Amino acid sequence: MKTKIITFLLFLLLIDNVQAQTVWENHRSEVYPYLYRMAQKGLVDFSDMIRPVSREQIATCLAQLDSSRAKLSAIEKKELDFYLQEYQPIAGDDNTKLKAIHRDEHKRLRGLFYHGKNFQLNADPFGSIMQVSSAGKSFTQMSQGLQFWGKTGRWGFQFYYRDYSERGQGIDTFRKESPETGIIKVFNPSSNGQSFTEIRANISYSWKNGSLSFGKDHLLWGYGENGRIILSDKAPSYPYVRFEYQPLKWLRFNYTHAWLNSNIVDSNRSYGTGSGVGTATRILFVPKYMATHSLIFTPAKGLDIAIGESIVYSDQMDIGFLIPINFFKIYDNNRSNYDIRAGSNGQFFLQASSRNHIKNTHLYASLFVDEIRMSTIFNPTKSRNQLGYTLGGSVTDVLLPYLSLGAEYTRVNPFVYSNLIPAQNYTQYNQSLGDWMGNNFDRIILFTKYSPIPRLRLYARYQHIRKGGAGTLLQQYEAEPQPRFLFDFQKKRTDLFLQAGYEFINNFYITGSYQWLSQTLANGNNTTNNTIQLGISYGLR
Repeated sequence: MKTKIITFLLFLLLIDNVQAQTVWENHRSEVYPYLYRMAQKGLVDFSDMIRPVSREQIATCLAQLDSSRAKLSAIEKKELDFYLQEYQPIAGDDNTKLKAIHRDEHKRLRGLFYHGKNFQLNADPFGSIMQVSSAGKSFTQMSQGLQFWGKTGRWGFQFYYRDYSERGQGIDTFRKESPETGIIKVFNPSSNGQSFTEIRANISYSWKNGSLSFGKDHLLWGYGENGRIILSDKAPSYPYVRFEYQPLKWLRFNYTHAWLNSNIVDSNRSYGTGSGVGTATRILFVPKYMATHSLIFTPAKGLDIAIGESIVYSDQMDIGFLIPINFFKIYDNNRSNYDIRAGSNGQFFLQASSRNHIKNTHLYASLFVDEIRMSTIFNPTKSRNQLGYTLGGSVTDVLLPYLSLGAEYTRVNPFVYSNLIPAQNYTQYNQSLGDWMGNNFDRIILFTKYSPIPRLRLYARYQHIRKGGAGTLLQQYEAEPQPRFLFDFQKKRTDLFLQAGYEFINNFYITGSYQWLSQTLANGNNTTNNTIQLGISYGLR
């Protein structure tokens, strides 16, 4: 027992020594659902309301679990050892050498690494192949790339590059009305093929209780089983400045300023080049930006309450939105002389999360307010309740160890995410920054998760969606009363989704899924479709 305590204390000391470096972990990593569930059982404090989180925070959580192994099941212990192999801090050695296709000191096989005391570098190649078959059509997706990350002093750095190629039938519908991340096409010679590239990078400077990052990545905010109403990964990644600060144990502050793509050509700023090549025109897009900040309060273990604000603005950068503690909405009202035509698109959001206050249970609620008229909130004629909310929860270790059951309801009212100025819609490359279904919809989800053996994830989800029309700007800004929820009804959608995935070794995955989808349109027409996906991947998307 004394040996274990000493080992644990040395482990924490080592973590404290490297805490001044921040490397963000891919938000799709399987360690997230593992720590999510451990936090749901009250075994660890895992702050994942905003993703990605740092590898250092993940290492700290794993160290907490390692110190209380007696409370873990046999499967949980094996998975803990597997994740420690990936995330446990490395002491480093001044006499180390650059090694390729070799196991590090924690027996993790890496493509290339150098682990010195003052500088660490880790690199791995990527590769994947996936077959998708749906409605009598099929296509193949292949990818290759690499990632590297490392630390030196108080600096952390990382780089992710992946090149995708899709060939076959059905690629044009794969991402439509789907949580699949949108793409920016590189090459599209025909309807049977397309290529695209994903690139993410970060440089971070850290201190004891905070960090400042310059990077390009996805940013997720809040909870949701199959979509997030505040910030999701539906849109392609974007460059940003990210500031994290925790002045008190129970208080965290975060701020982000992002550079978005409006996908709107600025005809006034575009100009002729006189080169005589092509149209001889230099194309410039309307500049678009987003600033967001939030406070997360933790009044008791397992209880998080967050409040935040975001604003999407265009045309030119404004230094007022570069002030992390500024009140964006009031500042924007002042700078625009309270004229909606000169203003920006502001939002407020709330998130509450309760873990293990009911044994093994996670309860959460999200609220996203795009526009609300408080004086007439309950007046059906005058109200402008353009908001969305999610209510959900799950309980784990139900009937069987590692079996989780959950349910969730989401509703997003008409006109949420939309704005009078097209360049200020809540989008990136015309893809929603929030929920992938857009607005004027509701969704019910029932789901179950189970791991019968270590690192094997079985998942089943039933989902029912009702969807109305997007409406017009005249309806959004001038109609009184506002159009009712689900006006211009489009369709009902019901789907059953089954998935299995196994991580053989660190970063090597085999996955398969089946989806049955039924849609009934407003005119009564009904369609059904089956989709099967099979894939092998080394490295996360």
